[in-house]
Amino acid sequence: MTDIVVYGKGSARFGNREYRCALGAAGIVGRKVEGDGGTPAGAWPLRRVLFRPDREVLPECSLPVSAITPTDGWCDDPRHDDYNRPVLLPFSGGHEIMWRRDHLYDLVIIVGFNDDPPVPGAGSAIFVHLASAELAPTAGCVAFAREDLLAILPGLDQTSALVVRHS
Repeated sequence: MTDIVVYGKGSARFGNREYRCALGAAGIVGRKVEGDGGTPAGAWPLRRVLFRPDREVLPECSLPVSAITPTDGWCDDPRHDDYNRPVLLPFSGGHEIMWRRDHLYDLVIIVGFNDDPPVPGAGSAIFVHLASAELAPTAGCVAFAREDLLAILPGLDQTSALVVRHS
């Protein structure tokens, strides 16, 4: 098993390589709460990879991979029955739009955080995705430069996890 191991302030290891990454603006948190800006500490399974087909080619990866469309969203509304689940747009509850104008969600790994089953308010939409050019903080996700995420994807499989440590 090869895990993505995140530690400290914006460092990650995958196999024998080190990478820089962006974390939530609140840093690594022990107890995640919806909207706190923290990246949750722990070991989280990797569920699947999404990609935007008008900007990326089908990535090489052993995880399930699917293309996103302009109607894809992700519910982040703790009051909604679809909390922390993919949804189709338009959608009446609070949600993230997966088909973004920027490039952050052109490649996304869905992380199995608070999804089996989701606990309302305990955090949603924790992804591994593309970072901004300056590695700006995320809302709680882990983000890598495009070339780094493309280097990591082929080494992932159903046993891989995102491991987030305080140090």
